[in-house]
Amino acid sequence: MTDTARTARTGVPERPTLDGLEETWARHWQEEGTYAFDRSKERSDVYAIDTPPPTVSGELHMGHVFSYTHTDMVARFQRMRGRTVFYPMGWDDNGLPTERRVQNVYGVRCDPSLPYDPHWQPPATPVSEERRKDPTPVDRRNFVALCERLTAADEQVFEALWRRLGLSVDWSLTYTTIGRVARATSQRAFLRNLARGEAYQAEAPTLWDVGFATAVAQAELEDRERPGAYHRLRFTGPGGREVLIDTTRPELLPACVALVCHPDDERYADLVGHSVRSPVFAVEVPVHAHPVADPAKGTGIAMVCTFGDLTDVTWWRELQLDTRVVIGRDGRLLPEPPHGVPAEPYAALAGQTVNGARRTMVQLLADAGDLVGEPRAITHPVKFYERGDRPLEIVSTRQWYLRNGGRDAGLRDQLLARGGELRWVPEHMKHRYDHWVGGLTGDWLVSRQRFFGVPVPVWYRLDDVGEPDWSHPLTPDEAMLPVDPSSDPAPGFEESQRGLPGGFIGEPDVLDTWATSSLTPQIVGGWETDPDLFSRVFPMDLRPQGQEIIRTWLFSSVVRAHLEHGVLPWRDAVLSGWILDPDRKKMSKSKGNVVTPMALLEQHGSDAVRYWAANGKPGMDLAFDPAQIKVGRRLATKLLNASRFALGLGAADALRAPATAPLDTAMLAELSGVVAAATSAFDAYDHTAALQVTEAFFWRFCDDYIELVKERAYGSGPGAESARAALATALSVQLRLFAPVLPYVAEEVWSWWRYGSVHRATWPTTYEVGRAIEGPADPHLLRLAGDALGQVRRAKSERKLSMKAEVPLAEALGPAALLEQLTLIADDLRAAGRIAKLDLLPDRTPELVIAAAF
Repeated sequence: MTDTARTARTGVPERPTLDGLEETWARHWQEEGTYAFDRSKERSDVYAIDTPPPTVSGELHMGHVFSYTHTDMVARFQRMRGRTVFYPMGWDDNGLPTERRVQNVYGVRCDPSLPYDPHWQPPATPVSEERRKDPTPVDRRNFVALCERLTAADEQVFEALWRRLGLSVDWSLTYTTIGRVARATSQRAFLRNLARGEAYQAEAPTLWDVGFATAVAQAELEDRERPGAYHRLRFTGPGGREVLIDTTRPELLPACVALVCHPDDERYADLVGHSVRSPVFAVEVPVHAHPVADPAKGTGIAMVCTFGDLTDVTWWRELQLDTRVVIGRDGRLLPEPPHGVPAEPYAALAGQTVNGARRTMVQLLADAGDLVGEPRAITHPVKFYERGDRPLEIVSTRQWYLRNGGRDAGLRDQLLARGGELRWVPEHMKHRYDHWVGGLTGDWLVSRQRFFGVPVPVWYRLDDVGEPDWSHPLTPDEAMLPVDPSSDPAPGFEESQRGLPGGFIGEPDVLDTWATSSLTPQIVGGWETDPDLFSRVFPMDLRPQGQEIIRTWLFSSVVRAHLEHGVLPWRDAVLSGWILDPDRKKMSKSKGNVVTPMALLEQHGSDAVRYWAANGKPGMDLAFDPAQIKVGRRLATKLLNASRFALGLGAADALRAPATAPLDTAMLAELSGVVAAATSAFDAYDHTAALQVTEAFFWRFCDDYIELVKERAYGSGPGAESARAALATALSVQLRLFAPVLPYVAEEVWSWWRYGSVHRATWPTTYEVGRAIEGPADPHLLRLAGDALGQVRRAKSERKLSMKAEVPLAEALGPAALLEQLTLIADDLRAAGRIAKLDLLPDRTPELVIAAAF
């Protein structure tokens, strides 16, 4: 039960306090390497955790504290079970939020067309609101340097908070998702995907965020209810037939390529196979039947535009329709009309924003007499990028994709089978994985039009007229990684040939942040760079994460490990619930209802905050409750004071001595059951149940057992020796049971009388507790004694007497068998209750009754 770094026992302080424990013990743990990973251990002795790297683009909030505390409790428990714990910490500094934060903090925007300026200096911060609205353009290299500068500062703040919270991380194992190791790992995996045909590029309809100017993957979508309006448009069918269409996107009329109805809709059956003429533009478009069309929606026949929504993409692909794109990457209508659309009416729309074009189009329809009735206001779901603030558009772009089963039934089935191999905690979360994988409609779009990210590691040859050969990308040798095609020349070329006919260009796009984060086990495990380490930690044991990123982080990690290694990346996945505000609403930065933790940690102490977090089970939501934090503070304080009292009775010198008195063996017998229950709960990732059973016993130990035996423990002889031995065993065991939840106070008390760290001590076992018991042990005796003492206390309270008041006579009534048990602990009851005489009156009442006479 000792640490390799042994420390002298400090002795029991006269006035123990929780204040200052975080600074003292965090520094000690770091200096002594208490949580260092021992890489000499075999894989069977390792417990490896794939820790979520928090996004360093703002502040940590109580939701982070909640979930990361859960992971830390697992790490501490497994370490005390004898495993060497691989517990790294990463920082997710790769992504759009970092770029947006740099833009806001420094008032700049990236312009990749600008040459690198080695003398450029960033502005002093904070910058004015005017500067944010009119940001200064800066070259890509300087912009990336600003991103690195800001995230480095954020990471220091995050690390300080995690250290204060008491995360038992090995801080020598930190990584960043934009660091050199992460870039090389991400690019290596991509190149291998490309070589196996799992990565490919295609010109295709792409969900596009106009504000961030980048493509968005299916996993990053969210629906938001937005006001809109149905506009009824008049198309003209054969023989002048009126065909009415309801649409919320009249500005896409020049992009119309077909009308679609349901195959069983008799209203339009005679139109299928024929053409109709669009209003204003008079373009002939075909009418098709398709089962996705909803006869009950609008007029029952829909306008197909390229592209208004994902259903349009489905119809366009499956019906092999023409393409008429009108919206550009900037969110404005293109300056020239698509093929087949007359230029004169389109000129009124060219260059306008979507909203402006919608107003103009409605007016054109009204002027032509083809707007039927007034627009009807509605509220409907609109697709947004989860971090964006403008509705998504669908534009046609060249992008990189990674096969994920969305278009491959065989791969889909394999990935569903992987989900079945994974241990899900809670189990019902697996349904979310199955639903997501089963509902995929396309492959994973992994390229992004950003600047601060892992570059797609390819180049393209330019032909004699300077046109790139997209179909034959140039790739680097893995030994060259990481590379940046925007600044590194292509293999076999000189930098002077960049952009020239016969030369090359670099791929300007970067990889989706999840394309790197999906490789966190490989990044921290030393894949291909440290084979010895990788063999000891991969596949890992645990992936803790939020339930909302099952479809992104968890699924993408499964995809990468399956494709590269043919295995799951970890054995267990534990999903966190959400933190709710007092109104039972999910806390989120976007809602402005988050609570930041540092002030709470400073006010109440880290153990108190961790206690609050431990009361939330995996997958279950937990309301933020300051009162619960205060309960945690009281518990930690009680642990200090009760330990001081027990050690003051001489318990420290009685460790490993046997307990022989009935009440002592009864207490230890009940404690043995607590150890079994807490151990089983931790094994099942149910830290809440482990805490509840431990805490319930602890209060009974303090309020009943200590009060019952303290008079005996003060004395001498076998009875006193038994009490002190029982106190020593109970204190040692309970400190270790509490250690995963309350690491600071447990370490503090441990240091008063034990060597080494409690966090390197062995987890208590029922065998250990049983070894301290000599003679009969009936756990019910402690509850019986507590019940009897409680009745005496209530009698004194009812008479407004001090608990120290003498009771001249007390009568114990109850079943004979129960009173016979009471005789075993009668001396302790008389001493604790200050009872001068205790009479036992059997079979007078069906239950135990203590009648006190004053």
